Amino acid sequence: MVKQNKKIIILNEVEAKILLGQAGIPVIDTRLARTKKDAVSLSGKIGFPVVLKIVSPDVVHKSDAGGVKVGLANAAQVRKAYTEIITNVKEKVPGARIEGVSVQKMAGPGVEVIIGMTEDDQFGPVIMFGLGGIWVEAIRDVAFRVVPVSARDADEMVREIKGFAVLRGYRGQEPVKISSLTKLITRISRFIEKNPQVKELDINPLIASGDGVVAVDARIVMKP
Repeated sequence: MVKQNKKIIILNEVEAKILLGQAGIPVIDTRLARTKKDAVSLSGKIGFPVVLKIVSPDVVHKSDAGGVKVGLANAAQVRKAYTEIITNVKEKVPGARIEGVSVQKMAGPGVEVIIGMTEDDQFGPVIMFGLGGIWVEAIRDVAFRVVPVSARDADEMVREIKGFAVLRGYRGQEPVKISSLTKLITRISRFIEKNPQVKELDINPLIASGDGVVAVDARIVMKP
């Protein structure tokens, strides 16, 4: 459900992924389950293993609130995980508005990266790229460019972060397909240009691998 106030509109994870998918940005198939029965049914349709995550406008850090369960291999595990997620969030974020739980296919292995966008008072929309997951807050290894971002700009963004060595394949890890990252950055830049009502964008994490990239989680804040 869209959360609105007088200044902004916040799309939940499922809504944000639908919008990004329509713009040609690769996203992992994600559905909203409002009940435990829905979660089990959707898991069967998507295919195990699956990931369950809380959907709430009041929960920003889902893992910290106990709102994420990964690697669920069967219906029994999904039922248990759904109950635990709801219980955890109610205990850790009292009063949180819970819209349900998202159900998505477990993503394959890769490097977690982040692509985000914010509006700068002076320069306008600015795109950020860096290592994602917990690393974005722990080490702040990110690069910025003002929209519009060219293919050359995007390539420079990817290569100038300190974590580029990880993307190239660190200690035997499979190298990431760099061209898929640069294409994604430019595609998001075009998406922002075409949708000036987007105020903030946060895709974290994106799983990058030798096969390409896919958005695992997303958040969009829009102007009314």
